[in-house]
Amino acid sequence: MLVRIVRMTFQDGKLPDFHAIFDRSKHHIRAFPGNHHLELLRDPDQPNVRMTYSLWESADALESYRQSDLFRTTWAATKVLFAERAIAFSGEKLEEITG
Repeated sequence: MLVRIVRMTFQDGKLPDFHAIFDRSKHHIRAFPGNHHLELLRDPDQPNVRMTYSLWESADALESYRQSDLFRTTWAATKVLFAERAIAFSGEKLEEITG
């Protein structure tokens, strides 16, 4: 399982635009082959920062998404709203501790 976190800082006044984009695309992203989980997070200390947390079957599944029209159109609409460059990183899940 591949964990993908993307941290995005938005220009003042652009969060409603981002949330509209996310609302239109979130179910399509979640239904994309290889996606197992999708969350939208807010930084409690920086109101203009949002993060996505997603779980992918593999790096190949994530790359297929990143090459898709869904990603290209969603990302193109989103990145023009940024105040600074997004930070993204992936990690392979080694162990999950529950209970």
